[in-house]
Amino acid sequence: MKIRIAGTVKNSIVDGDGIRYVIFAQGCHKRCAGCHNPHTHALDGGILADTEDLAREIMKDKLLSGVTFSGGEPFLQAEAFAHLAGLLPPALSKYVYSGYLFEQLLEMGGGAARLMSACDRLIDGEFDESQMNVSLLSKFKGSGNQRTIDLRRSMKEGRAVLLV
Repeated sequence: MKIRIAGTVKNSIVDGDGIRYVIFAQGCHKRCAGCHNPHTHALDGGILADTEDLAREIMKDKLLSGVTFSGGEPFLQAEAFAHLAGLLPPALSKYVYSGYLFEQLLEMGGGAARLMSACDRLIDGEFDESQMNVSLLSKFKGSGNQRTIDLRRSMKEGRAVLLV
């Protein structure tokens, strides 16, 4: 399956717990003021990558703790990201960032629900430059309005279960 990405970072320690492989989705409608990745906004930018090739590359690195899907907006390509997550071993944690709220994603259903079900954590909410706080970086968030959600529990309970 093909997926449009802006790029990858093979060994990140700032996009979730442990050492992570980060895939930046290409395309985002939100265009938040102060966005860290404005080059990811264009829907037709970036490159087309193969999910199976990405999975093979990720699994080569035995030191990884997990994978992070960032953006752009991964939920614009929810089916492809869910497919990629399904190719990866359960031992690798899977985090996903979104400008959408958990409740909005839940209402979308379909691919959005499949992607959330394939991941462990969701950092949701648009980046709000007025709520930017450097102390949140240790929690892998950029602004105070963003939430870190336990997706395993949240999908079972049908409501956002927050991690602090």
